[in-house]
Amino acid sequence: MGSAVSGTDLLARQFWQSEGEEGTYLMLDAEVQTGMVDGRGLTADEFITKLNGQKLVIDSLSSFILKFGIDAGVKCILSARDIAVTRQANVVFTFYPELHPRVEEILVMRAVDIVLELKEVIFMNEIERQLAVHKISGMAVPRRLIPFLITEKGIELSTTSRVV
Repeated sequence: MGSAVSGTDLLARQFWQSEGEEGTYLMLDAEVQTGMVDGRGLTADEFITKLNGQKLVIDSLSSFILKFGIDAGVKCILSARDIAVTRQANVVFTFYPELHPRVEEILVMRAVDIVLELKEVIFMNEIERQLAVHKISGMAVPRRLIPFLITEKGIELSTTSRVV
């Protein structure tokens, strides 16, 4: 999760375009690039039928929830999770914090297995970007923010200490 300019879309594209298995990128929020599926005209139930492959992205879950409601959003998360477990696949949802009522954010965070937040902190004339790991099901999460850079190649963690 993160703002529209925090790099969440870049992180999702990097995941989708990484070497290895093929996948599906359902786009609701921006220009549909080559290989992506235009999700703007789909019904809530059609979304799940379009998820093919091992690397699945819905960009964004926020737009999905705004269009179809929180109940359909949670159903989408749970259905995608079932697909991922069956196929041994991975699903990435982009999500915009502070766009939804807090209760909806809580329902989303409870339904997913991992919550990463890309934050931006402005210091005078400099933007510092930080990755926060809020949740990893069944595991302890780091107790600190991890700095990252957005480069022409994508997102790069910027850390000199060991990341657990």
